Amino acid sequence: MKVESAARNDKIKPGTPEENAKKTLLFSPITTKSVTAHNRIVVAPMCQYSSEDGALNNYHVAHYGSMALKGPGIIFIEATGVEARGRISPEDSGLWDEKQVAPLATVVQMIASQGTIPGIQLAHAGRKASMGSPFKGYQLVPPEQGGWPDDVVGPSDVPFDEKHGKVRALTVSELQDIKQAWVDAALRALRAGVEAVQIHGAHGYLLHNFLSGNSNFRTDQYGGSLENRMRYPLEVIKAVRDVWPQDKPFWVRISASDVKTGEVMGEDPNGWDIYQAIEFSKELKKIGVDVIDCSSGGNLPGIRYPAKPLWQVPYAEAIKKEAGIPTGAVGLITKGVEGEAILQQGQADFVCVAREFLRDTGFVLTAAHDLGVSVKWPNQYERSNNERYIPKAKH
Repeated sequence: MKVESAARNDKIKPGTPEENAKKTLLFSPITTKSVTAHNRIVVAPMCQYSSEDGALNNYHVAHYGSMALKGPGIIFIEATGVEARGRISPEDSGLWDEKQVAPLATVVQMIASQGTIPGIQLAHAGRKASMGSPFKGYQLVPPEQGGWPDDVVGPSDVPFDEKHGKVRALTVSELQDIKQAWVDAALRALRAGVEAVQIHGAHGYLLHNFLSGNSNFRTDQYGGSLENRMRYPLEVIKAVRDVWPQDKPFWVRISASDVKTGEVMGEDPNGWDIYQAIEFSKELKKIGVDVIDCSSGGNLPGIRYPAKPLWQVPYAEAIKKEAGIPTGAVGLITKGVEGEAILQQGQADFVCVAREFLRDTGFVLTAAHDLGVSVKWPNQYERSNNERYIPKAKH
């Protein structure tokens, strides 16, 4: 899709501070390799459950375009399955087939035309696959409705819970095939024009399943000790890193803890906790990962998470300081002042925002207004910003 010149906003990008504007970290540019984001606000990947056979469509052009138009530095397109059975739901995005490249490219071009860096999250749902979307009902989807309940796979034959599918433990040969699927998907993303890739290693999906002793009960080279549990995720990430251009950003999203104890920094030495996540992050740095997006949870049922504003930020801070690698902070960040405080305190390098963008696609502009920073608005919307400063009539 060609975005006509009159519809573009990529010369002076929305969300860029105006000349003489108040200086902040949130609205300062940041460069990763050869790619510069004009601010530190990242749209975190969020499943939309609106694809058909893995292909994006006009809904996604509208969805991502509505956010890109208003100025985030980076947008990561939702979890995109590297193989068909690696989707959470039958309506998830995918990139296992060449026919999915052109629709992705259309969305990428829309994002880039508004001045935002287009990224994508590549994923495999592992033992949480073949489930329905939240608005169709989160339950196991049968074959007659497009599901694959008899082909749900993971490191071990232990299901997430009784509502999810029975899991078949992957063989070593199958693991190598899936690793190649990650590589192939990354190359397709590159051909679609994606500038930043993120590997999904969080939220109870396949790579997280391997990392955690709460879901990995293997007795071969891929299970048992922390070194063994990290082995397959590191093999996958290194394989993708080797084919992804060295001058383009390479992110990994992790769950920094299973939060089994209900405490953010609680210890879970035989499962998965922040202390093991720090060691994993050190290994990721060694193989060339640029940024770690630090989320948590999703691997165990029935957890009572200590959710409140900014509750997951300590993960990003710990990994940034202990592993010496740039991080993205997540978790109920809903205000510009919160994002600025995270950066000022050195807790993270990027502020990753998810659901607040669903509530307010103009979150970047809202955050700037809250911080008192004058930023560029999209050309087509500039008048509405100017009108804010016209004195209102008295009644």
